[in-house]
Amino acid sequence: MTGPESAHPGTPAATSETPTSAIMSGITEWASANEVEVDSVDDSSIAVVLPGERKLKTTVSIVISARTAELAAFVIRHPDENAAEFNRWLLRKNMKLAATAFGVDHLGDVYLRATVPALRLLDDLDGLLGEFLTVADESFNELLLIGFLTGMKKEWAWRVSRGESTRNLAAFEHVLAGPDNEFLGTIGPERPESPGSEQAGTLGSEQAGTLGSGQSEAAERTEAAEPSDATAPDDGETDDGERR
Repeated sequence: MTGPESAHPGTPAATSETPTSAIMSGITEWASANEVEVDSVDDSSIAVVLPGERKLKTTVSIVISARTAELAAFVIRHPDENAAEFNRWLLRKNMKLAATAFGVDHLGDVYLRATVPALRLLDDLDGLLGEFLTVADESFNELLLIGFLTGMKKEWAWRVSRGESTRNLAAFEHVLAGPDNEFLGTIGPERPESPGSEQAGTLGSEQAGTLGSGQSEAAERTEAAEPSDATAPDDGETDDGERR
């Protein structure tokens, strides 16, 4: 698997007659060999949790059918601002991707998806999941700055006003701590009511995954920012169930 801190053991080979159960076994063997967490599994689907650097984790769901394997990963929630620029960035990025592609559900939440022949999955698994991890991880900060910058500015100013730690937004200090942050000195101790500020603080907390002591806090906050089901909705529909 290519991407942050990945291992490269051989991927189990598929045969022309590989049944779903054998494919599922191959995926779990790959996860074990790469020390990758398996979040959930049933007879024909599995979710693997890929650890990243900018984005603390990327959970990829894999659903096996008779002919195809569908892979999907939640990347980030719908933007609070600059939606047109945000979506243009996703479309331009799609032109550079190999196996994966960005898509949005009817809420505007962003997913990565890929579809491959089921019998090819085990041969391609290492490269596919490596692309999921690399693309989600490398895109995360840029998408935050396009779609959540105002909220992050307010969150930073609020934390500074209360003397609280800003370590979970440290990767954006060059943007948030300078004169371009119009909210510094204007926000009191009460948390800003702008919907973007609290969400940006939560999303930005994934940065703590690179800061050692902040990792446990980041993990807890990231759980609250991601849907419980990584599978992207079909035909513009989504599951409005629990979003962790």
